[in-house]
Order: sequence, then C-alpha cells, then structure tokens
Amino acid sequence: MAFRPLVVGRPDPQTRAVNRPRRLHPAWTVAAVAFVALVGAAGFRATPSVLLHPLHAEFRWPLATISAAVSVNLLLFGLTAPFAAALMDRFGIRRVVTGALLMVAAGSGLTVFMTASWQLVLCWGVLVGLGTGSMALAFVATVTGRWFVHRRGLVTGVLTAGGATGQLVFLPLVAMLVDAHGWRAAALVVAGAALAVVPLVVWLLREYPADLGLPAYGAAEVVPPTPPAGGAASRAVGALAQAARTRPFWLLAGGFAICGATTNGLVGTHFVPAAHDHGMPQTTAAGLLALVGLFDIVGTVASGWLTDRVDSRLLLGAYYALRGGSLLVLPGLFAATAEPSMLVFIVFYGLDWVATVPPTVALCREYFGASGAVVFGWVFAAHQLGAAVAATGAGLVRDRLGDYAPAWYAAGALSIGAAVLSLLLRRRREAPPAPAPAVAAGGRRAWSYRG
Repeated sequence: MAFRPLVVGRPDPQTRAVNRPRRLHPAWTVAAVAFVALVGAAGFRATPSVLLHPLHAEFRWPLATISAAVSVNLLLFGLTAPFAAALMDRFGIRRVVTGALLMVAAGSGLTVFMTASWQLVLCWGVLVGLGTGSMALAFVATVTGRWFVHRRGLVTGVLTAGGATGQLVFLPLVAMLVDAHGWRAAALVVAGAALAVVPLVVWLLREYPADLGLPAYGAAEVVPPTPPAGGAASRAVGALAQAARTRPFWLLAGGFAICGATTNGLVGTHFVPAAHDHGMPQTTAAGLLALVGLFDIVGTVASGWLTDRVDSRLLLGAYYALRGGSLLVLPGLFAATAEPSMLVFIVFYGLDWVATVPPTVALCREYFGASGAVVFGWVFAAHQLGAAVAATGAGLVRDRLGDYAPAWYAAGALSIGAAVLSLLLRRRREAPPAPAPAVAAGGRRAWSYRG
C-alpha cells in the first residue's frame, strides 16, 4: 500500500483568518488617552468649591466676586467648545488638546502669584476657561464621531465620566492639601497634573482611523477624512446659523442650559460652602462631592449603554425630572454631619450628574448629521451659560440672604422644566445622509474590528 507523503506548508487563507489572534482596535487606545486627558483637565473642576472660603479668608474678597471668576470660567468653557471642535477638524485633535492642557496648567499655576481679584478672573476665568473649554464635551463628540460606529453611545458615556473621575481623584486631595499646606499647594498640584498628561497626548492621540489604513470601530470601510470647508470660526458660526433655524436646537440648548445651572454652576461650585454653612467640615463636604463623581461614573456609563438602546428623548425627560425632585429636598438634608439621608441624595444625584450627555450627543448627531459635533459644542455653550448664571446668582443669594435655600428650590423647579423641554422633541423622520464610504486602496474591501 502506497503512502502519500505529508506535505507541511502554509495553511489556507481561511485557516489563517480563523487562527489569527484578534488585535485591539486603535480606537480603544485613542479613547483611553482621551479619558486620561479629560481626567487631567478636570483637576481644576475640583478647586473652586474648595478654594472659595480660603480665598475669601485671605483676600477678603466677597463670595460673589470669587464666584464671578468661576462664572467667567464656565462661560468661556462653553463658548470655546464649538470653536474647539472646528479647530480639531482644521489643525488636529493632538495640537488642540496639547495647547488646552498647557493653558490649564498656566492658569492654575499662576494663581499663586495673584494679589488682586482681576488676576483671579484672568487665571481662573480666562486661561483655565479657554483651556478646559477646548477639552470640553465637544472633544468627546469629535473622538467618538471619528473613531466609533459600534459602541458609540457607551464610549461617549465613559469619556464623559472622565470629568467626574477627575473630580473624584482631585477633590479630596485638594481639600486635604488646602487644610495641610494652603490653597497655593493645591493650585500647583492641579497645574502639575495637567502638564503630566501632555507627553501621553503627543505620543498616542491619533487623528483619524484612515491615517492608519483602518475603518472606524464597527465600520466596514475605510473612509478618508473630508477636508473642512472654510476656517474654523466660519464653520462653527455657520453650523450655529443653520441649527438656530430649527426647533430641536433651541429645545436641546434650553434643556442643557438648565443642566449646567443645576450641576457645574450650583452644586459643583456651592455645595461645599453650603454644607460648611451648616457646620459640616470642609473636608467632609468635599468627600461627599467626590462621591457624586464616583456614582456619576456608574450613571454616565449606564446612560451611554441605554442611549444605544432607548429613545434619547425619554431618557432626558426622566433624568431631568429625577434631578429636579432631588434638588427640591436638598435644603432639608444639610447638617453638621453626613446623615444617611444626605448620603442617599449623594448616590441618587451622582447617578444623574452628567447622565444627560450621551443622549444629548446622540440627538445632536440625529438632527444635525455631520455637523453634530460642532452643533453640540453650541448646545454645550448654552450648558455653560446656564452654569455661569447659576454660579454668580447663587453667590449673590448667599451674600444677600445669608442662605442658599432659594437657589436650591429654583434649581429643582428649572430641572422639571427641562424635562418638559426634552419630551417636546420630536423623532426625526429621516436620518441625515451618511458620507459615501470609500473603498480601500487597491479596490479591496477594508476589514473591520468588532472585538
């Protein structure tokens, strides 16, 4: 009986495809670097609430004056966002993010030399406002829009939680530094954290998947980037001009303005001073606000997951209504110690802190298509406008009345109004046309990752 020789050769292409180990799509690396950058930039978000009383004690500036610097920061934080999204299209994500982190570091670090309130406005308001604005949620929308098709809502939620993580990491640390070494040490730590992220951004933050010859995560084809038409400023203003003619833009912007007023502007800035008014130690109050950041990570990631599955309009309506109810009961929960009822509020409010972001980003993309990231920048500008008004307004209420309670009640009523605005949004009948997919070089259909 004849034996056929065993020929050892290459396996056929199908066998190689089956046996080839899966590689991690570079989109996940970009998302991880973006998350770290957002955490680094978020360090400043922890400082205003902790530094209000130390600055007031040292310089004798009224709380309204210090709150005004926070308001300038919040306002520029929002107004910069749409232009930053357009600048990322024009000059690249890496350059814009690097410049933003350098501005945050400069603004926080230079405060140690200030002697007048206008210098606080310049450092906290202008420099940090421009820097953090360039790292705002329009950055999240740009990254997810370029790099993800599959899991886009979930990644939006995770990146949005980066800001809460920064607050979680820095807030207790800042409070302890202020108690042990003074507010200047805390400002320098925040500046150092922003600088530490810069090398990582320069090294690993990529612009487009097509630059690597790959499709976006979950896509089937490599789509080359479309060169932006016109300058960054004209593109940002043009997107606003078109969006402002539509009803959904004003409903989204109005709801998000209330969102900013009831989070960054009021709770983020004045929760610690309000708790301190009732005899609670500043470090304890800062720890409670850090817990808001911890539970916000869970809530925002869950919101991203839900955004991929549930109508975003219903999600927004539920989030705003629940937030309104929690703020209406908050004035009765303040005490010298962290009572169980306050802890329940912290958990509940934390889950809802920025859970509104993933569905809002999704609705901007649904209504405005390829301009969705820039339009969301303008919607976010409304968010920060509301935050700026609330930050200054609550400071004035406290200075005039000696109590924050009216500010909490007004915020609760406004949140319920935002729920109504969200439910007035109508489903778009036809999705905006997607850009024509390109074919990979050589006429081959490009492969995609789904792992």
